[in-house]
Amino acid sequence: MTLNCNGKLVDISSPKVMGILNVTPDSFFDGGAYNSDSHCLKQVEKMLSEGATFIDIGAYSSKPNATTVSTNEELERIIPVIKVLVESFPDIILSVDTFRAEVAKHAIAAGAAIINDISAGHLDVNMLKTIADYNVPYIMMHMRGTPQTMQQQTEYDDLLKDILLYFSERIQAARALGVNDIILDPGFGFAKTTAQNFELLNKLDDFKITDLPLLAGISRKSMIYKTLNTTPKYALNGTTALHMIALERGAHILRAHDVKEAFEAITLHHQLHT
Repeated sequence: MTLNCNGKLVDISSPKVMGILNVTPDSFFDGGAYNSDSHCLKQVEKMLSEGATFIDIGAYSSKPNATTVSTNEELERIIPVIKVLVESFPDIILSVDTFRAEVAKHAIAAGAAIINDISAGHLDVNMLKTIADYNVPYIMMHMRGTPQTMQQQTEYDDLLKDILLYFSERIQAARALGVNDIILDPGFGFAKTTAQNFELLNKLDDFKITDLPLLAGISRKSMIYKTLNTTPKYALNGTTALHMIALERGAHILRAHDVKEAFEAITLHHQLHT
């Protein structure tokens, strides 16, 4: 199972870590922490040295009730960072977290290799065509509504069945346009209650029916810290515990704030099954 990232084939049959770099002032865990080139470079160097295969950059916070950001502001935040990282780390594989086709185009032109879309193309009708035109791997996530409305849309007839139907339609739409590499993200915390998040994690291996790689984005999320009656700051231990469950259920990519700990979970999981 491989992804074609700027001409480099990355084998994800062995799970990989995607390190998170938020260049936003309001992300739920690290908002404002990486607001300069030097801070970004230092953090990315650290994540790469700790075992990250991919670095995912976001310039639009998707936490519940996040402030809306214009396309221009998103571009102004993210493009300079991409350029600095590509210049400093020529072999870096950058993923860009955006639901806007215009941002995706400029990001790919600047050196990004993957687009990570929380809306699976629903929030921009031009996104799937853009992905097909540039032939980059595409992470499509399950979400209802927008970050501003998603928490009011948690009613499902059958959680897993509804999400699989959603992906079936999105995959078909992407394939029809010529999108090759697709990764599925079930969208933990997006239009889902805490109980639904745990149900989804417990049934993650049911997504194997799609025969597509799975990304698990559970790092320091509310399903962890609310259950443990704590805060994102103290949710690392819980994150690592659930990362191991995600790996057992078939996750190919762990999207994580804490690369070292995620990489260790993968190492231990591999040892468990050798």
